Amino acid sequence: MKKSLTCLMALACALALTPARAEEKKSTDEGFTVIFDGKSLDGWKVAEKEKPAFKLEDGVLIAYGPRNHLFYVGDKTPFKNFVFRAQVMTKPNSNGGIFFHTAYQPENWPDVGHEAQVNNTFEKDPRKSGSIYKCKDIMKISPVADGVWWEYEIKVVGQTVTVSFDGKVVNEYTEPAAGPGQEPGRKLGSGTFALQAHDPESTVMYKNIRVKRLAD
Repeated sequence: MKKSLTCLMALACALALTPARAEEKKSTDEGFTVIFDGKSLDGWKVAEKEKPAFKLEDGVLIAYGPRNHLFYVGDKTPFKNFVFRAQVMTKPNSNGGIFFHTAYQPENWPDVGHEAQVNNTFEKDPRKSGSIYKCKDIMKISPVADGVWWEYEIKVVGQTVTVSFDGKVVNEYTEPAAGPGQEPGRKLGSGTFALQAHDPESTVMYKNIRVKRLAD
């Protein structure tokens, strides 16, 4: 009888905790706007249309071709302070990136904004996933692996960029007012987002892309 009572009490505690945990999980996405839901590319604009480097497949956006960039154009108000989240998966030896504070341009690599690197095992570039490209890099060893989904979070508040994978901070960059060797255009300001197709041998997959504005 004592054993049965103990089991019932444990079950009651588990049931009592379940709604709270569900509410806690729900609250982590409060205020986010989905900007890619896997159904279409509405709100996105490809740069070099002659280069078919992006496709939709089973609700997933795949960057897989020659150098190209897909820009978010679904909101005319520039993003300054924000939290950006996307689920990402790479195939081996793939390179890509997520640009922020950037602006649409019809060709070439984006001239403005920062790139958050996506590269776990691409051998030609030692800068790995989570790097703020050429500003504060994670070198040689990636915090995440190919072939699995992880959540990429980019948070910008003022002059500080915080990158987290699956809720764990992997990089933080505070931009100086002026830095020696800083590339022209590579600075925080405001703008939109862009996903990069790096080269024909790279395959990077994205889903559940969403963003939350923070107070300026």
